[in-house]
Amino acid sequence: MNNDMNDDIDALLHRQFEGPVPDNGFSDSVMGRLPAPPRRSRWPLLVGSLSGIAVCWLSLRSAPIVHAAWQDWLSGQASAPALALFASMAGMAMLAFAWAVAEADERPAARP
Repeated sequence: MNNDMNDDIDALLHRQFEGPVPDNGFSDSVMGRLPAPPRRSRWPLLVGSLSGIAVCWLSLRSAPIVHAAWQDWLSGQASAPALALFASMAGMAMLAFAWAVAEADERPAARP
């Protein structure tokens, strides 16, 4: 339907009905009968996070650039490996933050 048809329908309805139609508590009774939203389980997130950390640690523990980056970072030197490690950690944190914000927007609003 286009806007012209919507306007015609609105005009017709306004001529037939004056003001809002009382619902006599219908909306409240329907809202009271709706089931509660299902609770999200947190264990998949925990298992996935721990698995990701373990896989990253196993794959990077023998890489010499990671050892050099940690040594430079802990000694306070700003070397290329340390900056790359810092940039990758900051990037992953920003991605996790964006994901968390996106997930928070998708959750249904709480009922009063």
